[in-house]
Order: sequence, then C-alpha cells, then structure tokens
Amino acid sequence: MGQNIAPFQAIAISRRAHELKAAGQRILHMEFGQPSTGAPKGAIAAAHHVLDSEAMGYWESLPLKERICRHYREGFGVELSPRRMVITCGASPALVLALSTAFNPGDRIAMARPGYVAYRNTVRALNLEPVEIACGPEVRFQLSAAALDALEPAPQGVIIASPANPTGTIIPKEELAAIAEVCQRRGIRIISDEIYHGLSYGPKIHSMLEFAPGAYVVNSFSKYFSMAGWRLGWLVSPEEGVARTNAYIGNLFLTAPSLAQHAGLITMDSRDELEGHLAVYRKNRALLLEALPRLGLDNIAPPDGAFYIYADVSRFTDDSLGFCLKLLEETGVATAPGVDFDPVDGGRFMRFSFALSTPEIEEALARLEPWFAAQPARQTA
Repeated sequence: MGQNIAPFQAIAISRRAHELKAAGQRILHMEFGQPSTGAPKGAIAAAHHVLDSEAMGYWESLPLKERICRHYREGFGVELSPRRMVITCGASPALVLALSTAFNPGDRIAMARPGYVAYRNTVRALNLEPVEIACGPEVRFQLSAAALDALEPAPQGVIIASPANPTGTIIPKEELAAIAEVCQRRGIRIISDEIYHGLSYGPKIHSMLEFAPGAYVVNSFSKYFSMAGWRLGWLVSPEEGVARTNAYIGNLFLTAPSLAQHAGLITMDSRDELEGHLAVYRKNRALLLEALPRLGLDNIAPPDGAFYIYADVSRFTDDSLGFCLKLLEETGVATAPGVDFDPVDGGRFMRFSFALSTPEIEEALARLEPWFAAQPARQTA
C-alpha cells in the first residue's frame, strides 16, 4: 500500500468558496496561485486555427523544445540540447518524472519548510522520504547551502524553489552557487522548481542550470505565461537521464496536449502582454505591503517574486485553517492556510495570492481591514 499523504487544505477552502458563490455570495479568490488572466491573445488565435485545421493527436513539438532551449540561452547563458527537454502536462507531472527517474524507494529528499505542499506529498507518494529543513525569517524562509551541508547523512536529493511558494523569496546567485557546490561535493541530486521564473519585483532570478548543469529543472506555462488551464510544462533532464525519463513519460503520461503545445509556442513570444500582467502584480503587491501592517500583519516573508505574501498571524491564532475558514465565511475572501506549507509552524501563518485584478485586490482589502480590526488578540500563557 502506498504512503498516506495529507490533503491540500487550500482545495477545501476553495471548495467552500465555490459553495458560497453558488449560493449568491461574491467571492474573491486569493487562495490559489493562478493568474486571473487568460492565455495571450496570439496563443488563443493560434489555438483556434489549429482546432479548425488539424485533427491533432499524440505529439511532442520540436519547435517548442527548441524555443525553450533558446529561452535558457538568451535568459541565462545556458546551452541545452532539445533532447534534454521533456514537454509535460504541467509542472506536477514534471516533478513526478524527476523524482521517479532520479531516485529509488527509500531515498531521502531534502526541502525547505515552509514549502509547496506537493513537494513532501509527492515525495511520500513515491515511497521516498521527505527531509524538511526549518527555514525561518533569519534565512528569509529559504534553503541555504549551510543547512544542506549540515545534514547527516547527506540526502540523496534536494528540491530547490526560487522564487518560492508560499513566500516568494528568491535565492541570490551566490547562494545558488554555494548550494550547487555542496550538492556536487556530497553527491546530492538537485531538482530545481523554477515555475515562478519571470515573476520578480527587483532581485534577478537565476536558473540552477547556471551552477549545476546536471540538475533536473521543472517549469511550467501556468504562472508567468498565464496558461494554468492548458496543462503545459517541461522538465529539463540531465543527459544521462534522458532515456529513462522518456521511457517513464511514455508509459505514465504519453504526451502533453497538442493544442496547448501549439499555443505555448506563441505564448513564449507574447512578452508585451505578459509583462503587462507582471505590472499588475507589482501594483497589487505594493497595495498589500502598504495595507497589511494596518491589519496587524507586519511580520511577512520578503515577497521578492511569484505572487504571494506569507504572513504571520500568530497574534490572532495558532489555527490557520480555522482562521481562513472563518475569514471566508464572514468576508467572502478566500486565502490559503499556512498548515499546507508548514505542518509544524504553519498554524501561525496564512498566504495571500495577489494574482488578481487590481480592483479585486482593492475590494479584498476593503473587506479585510474591518474584519481584522474586529479580531481579538490570541490569549497566550
């Protein structure tokens, strides 16, 4: 029997939010990390053309693989062969492929805590062992080379995320290089989740491939490229893992949707439209950073990138799930409880997604400010 894995509590929040919406309440969705915008106009036009002219079928787009390789060459100075590129049905299958092809049952995989809920749950589901490293404000809620070097025994693998979910923190270039050095020296295989690349509000984002050419890299069209519903992503495999990765994807997933691959190729050259979305996120982020201290939320992770703010709500609660459910019922604003991202300390945190329109963020704040003002401080011993 497979490992038991914990539920994704934000899904329960969202389910209740949709029940309230069906009952006539206006809901503002800040619980999930998905853009409120659709795919770029040119991508949608290309998809219409393909629907009208092709039967489609199982297919891997070589032009899309070549375009992604160009993305790494132009953005990071990294040369990749298209044969190392695996097109997937989003980042989740890419993570499954990397974990299942690179490791054996029982292997230990290090990761930051807080971190994306599916890291530890996917690791467990594949009969691997998650090794969560507590990462607090003193290290900007991010994994460090020193913490990884201190693990005894060394894990077989590590999952890196920069920008990270739920915090939005970005690992600086020097620290990425130090992590790569520790992993090379200790024989730790790297999986780098780069799904939030393109979403930065100042710090430069680097790919782990700049420092560890043999890393597995997971990415997706869901976030910056605004194609969450199209289910399209990719995995960069090390050269020695290509045959094994191709064998696994052929048996487990076949190919990504043909229509999405056609649209994705156009999306990669729709930068003006995509940068317009980023400008909206930047404005939304500024609104939240200005307003949250008035709500009593003045201890937050540095949101360098992505589209999240991870806030300490310990002055109000140590039950973030119950707190988020109460907030939803009383204001119609759906948020994500910290317990999804941190099973130890997450009861004291919650995550806000600001991947909405600016008017929706303004409406959410108008609801949140009086609600937080009415919440009693938590009684502590």
